[in-house]
Amino acid sequence: MTTSRLTHALATGSLVLPDGPIAVFGPPTGYDLSALPKPTVTIVSSFAPDVEHWRASGFEVARDAPQSASALVVLPRAKDAARALIAAAVAVAPIVLVDGQKHDGIDSVLKAVKARTVPGTVISKAHGKLFSISGGEFSDWAAQPRSVDGFITRPGVFSADGPDKGSLVLVETLPPLKGRVADLGAGWGFLARHILQADAVTRLDLVEADAVALDCARANVTDPRAAFHWADATTFTSEVPYDVVVSNPPFHVGRAGDPGLGRDFIAAAQRLLSPHGSFWMVANRHLPYEDALSAAFQHVEEAGGTSGFKVIHATRPHRARR
Repeated sequence: MTTSRLTHALATGSLVLPDGPIAVFGPPTGYDLSALPKPTVTIVSSFAPDVEHWRASGFEVARDAPQSASALVVLPRAKDAARALIAAAVAVAPIVLVDGQKHDGIDSVLKAVKARTVPGTVISKAHGKLFSISGGEFSDWAAQPRSVDGFITRPGVFSADGPDKGSLVLVETLPPLKGRVADLGAGWGFLARHILQADAVTRLDLVEADAVALDCARANVTDPRAAFHWADATTFTSEVPYDVVVSNPPFHVGRAGDPGLGRDFIAAAQRLLSPHGSFWMVANRHLPYEDALSAAFQHVEEAGGTSGFKVIHATRPHRARR
């Protein structure tokens, strides 16, 4: 496990952290922070499910890191996002630990760090590495907005280089919508801007777990009918049901594919829709969502797609059993 490196390093004295506050950047749910004294730790996270987990576990959580005696960066998959977290950590702490798996690019990150400063002790364990940084200039690694076809994105958000293929297929298939609409997993607002081209849409709620992506969506979608919600789409609630729910749901947890995420989005759509509401969803063609859709809706049909993606239109949600 990635956590064993941190516990091992601190328990054996291979790495020693100074007394004082510790900022921990991007730890996913389940990351073991038991080696750190909880009262000194501030979790720095923009991902709503992780924020909920760490708060429920009794940790202080913030989007912006406070000045700290030391910091820990838990390496994300995206290269630019990893560099941005390291830049943010170096800016608030004189000593920074970086922990990551080989398949998440820890070796290339370590090589890039070595080009700027001499890292501290490097601990190789459990298919990954943990090392420390003290000194070096990393300000040019800080996250910078980028413009893509008239949209603002940032490093680390899903499909930061432009709309993903699934969203493009969904846009090609969607008819003009009307009424109250929810976009579950709205990302940086590509689908939302398209949906709001229909004058009959009276309100569009963008629900997104990644606060950085949602910040981009706020810049990209300025229509007054839009409302923005930093929340886990699978647990999001609304006092008023929706006429339409639209989604291009994620299906990865880290590097592992998890169709259960898509099923949770289907269940959320079923719960959020009015009795005569409809659900538009795009998914990779190989993902097995048909049984979940049939269990949640009275009518399900494939409305469009390509060789790689399918667009599903489902209507009249079954009422959830009490």
